[in-house]
Amino acid sequence: MFKRYLAALGLSALATLVLAIPAQAQQFKVLVFTKTMGWHHESIHDGITAMRTLAQRHHFAMDWHEDAAVFTDERLKQYQVIIFLLTSGDILNEEQQAAMERFIQSGKGFVGIHSASDTEYDWDWYTRMVGRTFHIHPEIQTARLEVLKPDFPGLELMPKKLWWTEEWYEFGAERSKHLNYILAVNEKTYNPAAQWGEKKTGGMGKFHPVAWYQQYDGGRAFYTALGHQPATYAEPLFLAHVYGGIFWAATGKGLD
Repeated sequence: MFKRYLAALGLSALATLVLAIPAQAQQFKVLVFTKTMGWHHESIHDGITAMRTLAQRHHFAMDWHEDAAVFTDERLKQYQVIIFLLTSGDILNEEQQAAMERFIQSGKGFVGIHSASDTEYDWDWYTRMVGRTFHIHPEIQTARLEVLKPDFPGLELMPKKLWWTEEWYEFGAERSKHLNYILAVNEKTYNPAAQWGEKKTGGMGKFHPVAWYQQYDGGRAFYTALGHQPATYAEPLFLAHVYGGIFWAATGKGLD
């Protein structure tokens, strides 16, 4: 009986000691938003799994929402970055848009992945933040991806040129004059031609950007067009690329 008492006392002391150890604060907190009012990518859930893996690996907190009700000043103030992961169409009303604008203007960050450029075409502030809007794409193909700025966070492991399979988005004209391009695809290495009814293209030509970043309206914005296929979200080079964008958008760090 006495031995049981000592054992219980020992466990109680251990529990008290564990509770007394302060939890380490996470680096920052992100909101991952996946609402769609247009095309719904099957890779969204793979994307969320990847975001959770990144959060665990790099010690940051994340919440996942599809309900735009989260876009209020009070609810957004806990985050350092908003990530539009595979969003599409018109997903925020005017009040929610205004809350997001104030969020960025307060010095915080935005990350757009793939169809974030196929989102909110009529919201001028948003399209300027993303930098370019999606126009059309050909069939999924393997092409040569080229690193333009290897010193941007997350690109240090990528070779200067590599073969990559993707749904290669073609974009309209620049919506901002402050875009810093970090990845491009070589159109000579795949067939960029596509036609959707009356909309058709032969490609963007000599320069076809894929990812970029900019300082925007008091905050920071990063966009990558990679990320169409579910399997991409298990690719280490892609995960490093996305985390580099998240890290820079959240902290402003990582650039010499």
